[in-house]
Amino acid sequence: MSIAKSLALILLCCSVSAMAEDSRELVKMPEQMQHHMLSNMRDHLRTIDEILLYLSQDKPDKAADVAENRLGMSSLGLHGAAHMAKFMPEQMQKFGTNMHHAASRFALKAQEGDLLASYKALREVTASCNACHSAYRIR
Repeated sequence: MSIAKSLALILLCCSVSAMAEDSRELVKMPEQMQHHMLSNMRDHLRTIDEILLYLSQDKPDKAADVAENRLGMSSLGLHGAAHMAKFMPEQMQKFGTNMHHAASRFALKAQEGDLLASYKALREVTASCNACHSAYRIR
């Protein structure tokens, strides 16, 4: 079989796999709210990246500050959590609340300077994100 045919077969298989039904629960909300939620989640990813950068530079206090103010319980107003929650199923709300609490716990561990405990706490943040993204979708 030629390289071109092999590549075409691989692309076809990937396309069929990608079109498989998404079994996550669809959470319906107005389009404006979808955009708001996606914007928040993109900021969450940028924040985690910034936290990792500060940890890699041995700046745990800066990582803690970013975590608390952009992901932790102190950030709820920034993200409009109160008006977003009414569109979310209860379990989805719990995942979000767990993520924000975990970010605040991370911030405390980072301020203490215990790097291993900080990474374990940061992993709780991403575990909440993964659990929610595995269970729900908005499109």
